Amino acid sequence: MARDRTFVIAGAGHAGGRAAEALRSQDFDGRIVLIGEENYPPYERPPLSKELLRGDDGVERTFLNPAEFYAGKGIEHRPGTRVEGIEAEAHRLRLGDGEALDYDKLLLTTGGRVRRLTLPGADLDGVHYLRGIDDSLAIRKALAADASIVIIGGGFIGLEVASSARARGCKVSVIELQDVLLGRVADAEIGRLLADVHGAHGVEVLTGIGVERLEGEGRVRRVVCSNGRALDADAVIVGIGIIPNAELAEEAGLEVDNGIVVDVFGQTSDADIHAAGDVANHPNPILGHRVRLESWQNAQNQGVNVARNMCGVRVPYAEVPWFWSDQFDINLQMAGAPESWDRLVWRGDPASNRFIVFYMAGDVVVAVNAFNLGREVRIAKFLIERKTPVADADLADEGIKLRDLAR
Repeated sequence: MARDRTFVIAGAGHAGGRAAEALRSQDFDGRIVLIGEENYPPYERPPLSKELLRGDDGVERTFLNPAEFYAGKGIEHRPGTRVEGIEAEAHRLRLGDGEALDYDKLLLTTGGRVRRLTLPGADLDGVHYLRGIDDSLAIRKALAADASIVIIGGGFIGLEVASSARARGCKVSVIELQDVLLGRVADAEIGRLLADVHGAHGVEVLTGIGVERLEGEGRVRRVVCSNGRALDADAVIVGIGIIPNAELAEEAGLEVDNGIVVDVFGQTSDADIHAAGDVANHPNPILGHRVRLESWQNAQNQGVNVARNMCGVRVPYAEVPWFWSDQFDINLQMAGAPESWDRLVWRGDPASNRFIVFYMAGDVVVAVNAFNLGREVRIAKFLIERKTPVADADLADEGIKLRDLAR
């Protein structure tokens, strides 16, 4: 009987929290244990670099549910608890407090951790990374009016923090090693447009430049760049990527390759262990290749999907990847995850900050980026999912409604 079974979720972030909810909504009436290292209930990460930094609100606004929700659903939430090891053959977890916890099925939603600087001065006070609530609160405290803030890394986290810091009246510089912003995830022209947006709002954007060292007596005061320039810094925020927390899985003998390798149902190389969220390397039937996604959409939807599959539903996880970022007066939305494209097709005037750009492979849309046109992205996702052939001229013609092309 299901009520005699124990499902354990290791990782109480967004994916783990939604998975726990989904197990109960599937009428699983067994024991659910949700284990997390942080001392908070499951929460959303996007506000950490946006609303939580810009305002003075409490952390509760980030929670998926009130803390008491889990007990009300019969979900054992164990905050501040670390999983030390997985004994897969015995179906047992070793916890940091010495407890051995047996499971029938295990879901790994262990997420990722920030990649850290390994250069001189990286251990000085005032050097921050953003991954959790406590990080966000510490950074918010550092964003005093007129403070000089240096951000290392011109990806989404760095650019969102730059926007939030300017909103709080800080002087902001962004240093990006690549020649353009967002060079790993978008066409170079998108990176140049975002650099212009940030420049127009008073952010100094330095691209194609590395960092040699951080200087200061006990606390960071300067960032020395590879071109010899030194930037004053009251605080430094580092956003140079995420490392998937796959060590538990690897030590347990599961297949690991840029995350925990799973199938379309979220199942690992062990039939009773699943994975979801930032840590899961999964096949995407729509894209035709494997991906590991660090996004709100994937954490939520894959967590729910895999929980349902653990209950025997067996529904493949197949969605067009989608991501959004708010920076100043720009809402940037991206859909798809192309490995290559032939050309770009523009719809709208980039100078207006209201446009959508289509990444084309042959006569098929493989990805889109949009500035302040979120509704269009929802329609464009259908073009990507269905691989609908469409002419460049029709995509570019604002007189033709996108929904007509998606039919």
